[in-house]
Amino acid sequence: MKICIVGAGAVGGVFAAWLGHRLPTGEVEVSALARGATLQALQRDGLRLASADAPALELRLRASDDPAALGPQDLVIVAVKGPALAQVAPAVGALCAPHTTVLWP
Repeated sequence: MKICIVGAGAVGGVFAAWLGHRLPTGEVEVSALARGATLQALQRDGLRLASADAPALELRLRASDDPAALGPQDLVIVAVKGPALAQVAPAVGALCAPHTTVLWP
């Protein structure tokens, strides 16, 4: 199963880290569509989710600003702020195939 998080900020990062650690390794590929400094950090360092109540979750994931590089997904989770929805809509469409489910706010 291929899952892409569109917008790997605070909310999207939590989804990515949780899914990457809770779903079977090797059966699920979590990726992120990001831009700017977030994209650079994800590509360089991966994702780290720290909590006072649990050990930190660390995840290496494919990250790109080009939806074509990530390919069609089984699930796309859109986690951007409202004003950015119109801007990311074409990218979300590029991640979709006939079987894709999109979780949109």
